[in-house]
Amino acid sequence: MATRANRSAAAGRQARDAAAGGGFVSDVQDLWRLVVAYFKQETIEPIKGLGRYVGYGLAGSLAVGLGGLLVVLGILRLLQTVDAFDGNWSFVPYGITLVAAAGATGAAVKAGSRDRKKAKA
Repeated sequence: MATRANRSAAAGRQARDAAAGGGFVSDVQDLWRLVVAYFKQETIEPIKGLGRYVGYGLAGSLAVGLGGLLVVLGILRLLQTVDAFDGNWSFVPYGITLVAAAGATGAAVKAGSRDRKKAKA
């Protein structure tokens, strides 16, 4: 019984405190605090997560781009060592490398656009 009486007294004190300190100004302040907290929760926190996501994406694309560049340079150097491309044919390794790089780029673009078409359907 004593516990029920204590709860009742505590509830009464809370109601009296709310009524005494309440009013329009208090309600507006509470509403403002609620709006600011909601704004922080729904905008600032997701932006922080998005920044991390974008950072990892940029780092990954930089790594893939650098790797692709090194592969293309490796292909060019390999083709330059072939004896058949000496003399007047020394431009051929550059053409072959350019075609290979363009083909890889085209395949990557096509693969990226194919995923977007599937998502829309």
